[in-house]
Order: sequence, then structure tokens, then C-alpha cells
Amino acid sequence: RAADVFRPLYEKSGGGDGFVSVEVSPEIFDDTAATIDAAQGLHKGIDRPNLMVKIPATDAGIPAIEAMTAAGHSINITLIFPLTRYRQVIDAYMSGLEALLVGGGDPTRVHSVASFFVSRVDTEIDRRLAGIDTDAADALQGSAAVAQARLAYQMFQTLFTNPRWRRLADAGGRVQRPLWASTSTKDPDYPDTKYVGELIGPDTVTTLTDSTIDAFEHHGTVARTIDQATPHPVDTINRLQQVGIDLDEVGSVLETKGIERFRADQQSAIDTLAAKVGELTATRPSQT
Repeated sequence: RAADVFRPLYEKSGGGDGFVSVEVSPEIFDDTAATIDAAQGLHKGIDRPNLMVKIPATDAGIPAIEAMTAAGHSINITLIFPLTRYRQVIDAYMSGLEALLVGGGDPTRVHSVASFFVSRVDTEIDRRLAGIDTDAADALQGSAAVAQARLAYQMFQTLFTNPRWRRLADAGGRVQRPLWASTSTKDPDYPDTKYVGELIGPDTVTTLTDSTIDAFEHHGTVARTIDQATPHPVDTINRLQQVGIDLDEVGSVLETKGIERFRADQQSAIDTLAAKVGELTATRPSQT
């Protein structure tokens, strides 16, 4: 039903917007074959052109992303944290499109976004910086997430303009847009629009909660900021490494925590539905 509501936007934008995402079960995040089967089932069962199936950027998810793209399906790649993983995500998307073309498929119908969970990076790294307890570490509080996202955008610009991509674009391939997720500010000492206002740029997507939308409408500024950074994001990342922050290791920890959180959220939703069914069953008149 949600896909049908957004279908007019999808049509009006020429297939650029108006998508609805649905996720494969987090219980199979570590199983490539099961993820592929689940993604195929969701696309077949829902059968809407503006559907994206969400697959996590885990070790098991990467080959599933490539396989689903090769099958001509639109995929939302979720739970991306380190830049090393993002590079794998882009390669899986391009490899999938190349396989699709070899098989005679239509790349113009395939869409994809690469979803970074932004604020969680600062939450984890700020905690580690506080434990280091030096002036150099303290000065880096709240700087990691935006810096890494901006470097991801630089990677996006580089890889989606290189010769490999130009060949795919000439055949009708659509760029895989970076998507900023987890954009609500967790630390009350930071601006409540921090992860929105600092990451605005062409070909990006931002997901927002109602409260963040309200905050940005009230006092946010719409301007291209993602590549207008001072200091340069590379300098920030270098300084983080100098005080002992390993971004790849942080990303691995956050991926594990993210999977656990997804599983807990799914179980909570199932428990809530089961309770509602129980209530309805208890109050329904008996049949005679």
C-alpha cells in the first residue's frame, strides 16, 4: 500500500524518487543464499517498480547485493559504516549491472542507494575519545561521522565518474546514491540538525525522523555543504588515527551492534503484533 501511495511521485520523477523500502529478516543477515531467496520473494510478492529491498552490507550481504542487481532488482544497501565496506558495496552494484547487461537485462529499471548510519559513528567514537582523555582527543569530539560521510561522498564522485562507470552509464545505468541514515542527533550538546545540514549535496538522499524534519524546517539552512568542509575531512580522519581511533574496527563493532538492534526491533514488532492478536481473540464473540 505504501508503494502505491508513492507511485505517482515515482512516475513523475521518471523513476528517480518515490521508493519504499522493505527489509529482509535480520535473522538471515549472515546467510547469503537465504538473503537472496528472501529478497527475490519480497520483490515477487510485492511486485511494485518503486520497491527497494534492503540488504545489509555484511560479508554475506555483499554477494547477495550483486546477485539481486544482476537479476534486475532495486536494492537499498543498509548498515554501511567504514569506507572499506562502502567500496565493496559500490563494486557489488557495478558488477551486478555488468552481469545484468551481459544477460540482456535493462539497467534503466534498476535503482540503488547506499545507506550510511551517520550519528551512530559519533556515538561510538565520542565514547572512545572520552576514554583517551587528552586535549587532542577532546578536540575531535563530534567530528568523525560527518568527516567520514564526506569522504564517502568523495569516493562516490570518483568511482561514479571513472571509465568503468561511464560504460555502464552509457548503457543506461543509474548512479547508486549515497543515503544518510541515523541522522537524528543523539548528543544534546550538538545541534539537532547537525547530521542533516552538514551533508547536503547533489545525488544524496537523507532519511529523517519527524522531530528532525520539524527542527530543520524551523532553523535549518538548505545549502550545498557536503564538499565545502573546513577542515578537510582527510585531516580529521588522520587526527583520529593519531589518537588511536581505528575506523575499520569501529565500523565492525557498529555493524555487529546494528544487526543486534535490527533483530531486537523485529522481535519487538512481532511481540507487539502477537499481543494485539491475543487481545482481539480474547474480545471476539465466540461462535455458536
